[in-house]
Amino acid sequence: MSTSQPSGQPSAAQRIAFIGGGNMASAIIGGLIEQGMAPAAIHVIEPFEAARDQLQRQLGVASSPAPGPDLRGCRTVVWAVKPQTFKEAAQPVADLAREALHISVAAGIRTDSITRWLGTQRVTRAMPNTPALIGKGMTALYATAEVTDADRQQVESVLRPTGELLWLEREEQLDAVTALSGSGPAYVFFYLEAMVKAGVQMGLSEAQARQLAVGTFGGSAALAHGSQDPLELMRQRVTSKGGTTHAAISSMEADGMQDAFVRALWAAQRRAAELGDEFGRG
Repeated sequence: MSTSQPSGQPSAAQRIAFIGGGNMASAIIGGLIEQGMAPAAIHVIEPFEAARDQLQRQLGVASSPAPGPDLRGCRTVVWAVKPQTFKEAAQPVADLAREALHISVAAGIRTDSITRWLGTQRVTRAMPNTPALIGKGMTALYATAEVTDADRQQVESVLRPTGELLWLEREEQLDAVTALSGSGPAYVFFYLEAMVKAGVQMGLSEAQARQLAVGTFGGSAALAHGSQDPLELMRQRVTSKGGTTHAAISSMEADGMQDAFVRALWAAQRRAAELGDEFGRG
């Protein structure tokens, strides 16, 4: 009697499971489908009915409120849960997916906690950011020693559609990544808010100020991305002594903005480390 899969149905070894179906999971799933993965190869565990309905409606993927036998034998499991719920979510999954490659996008939760909860050493941590929603994300990755080169290629195939990838050699560097790029989009939006506010105060409409601010940030980031020049030099090129830009930079330097911003990133880095201590016990 044949045990082959029905035509068009992926085998368990071809399937990928997501624990959690929020924005980041949706971004990754959307990228995978855009790259040609069949929605039938993707299954999501998501406790909230509204989120499950949205996944089915927008992406056409199946979802369940709780883990079940369909997880057994899945090739890859992506953990897109909040740090404070990871341990609880791992308990019913561990026995079902012990042979899988596990990818965690949960901030702060370290591999020693994840491997202990799941009973496997094949774990990779990923720290993406929200531009992944449009395929423009920046994701840093760290893998345990037991993750093979083939596993790393699988991780890259899952996350590449979300944007750029950067492998790290030391896990503790992920706390700095969380502070820099993981939280980074909020810093950009924060400065965009200030630019728009100033533009409106100076007589522009909000729509005009937003277009100017967003276009300037986007263009400047693209210019830096395509250049190997030091950022300080790039800034100096548009800061003529005695000019308008010089007046603005001098004002910010007098207010200690750069030092304050660096302190803010250190605060985010410390909080990332605290999350691992706080929610990684047990």
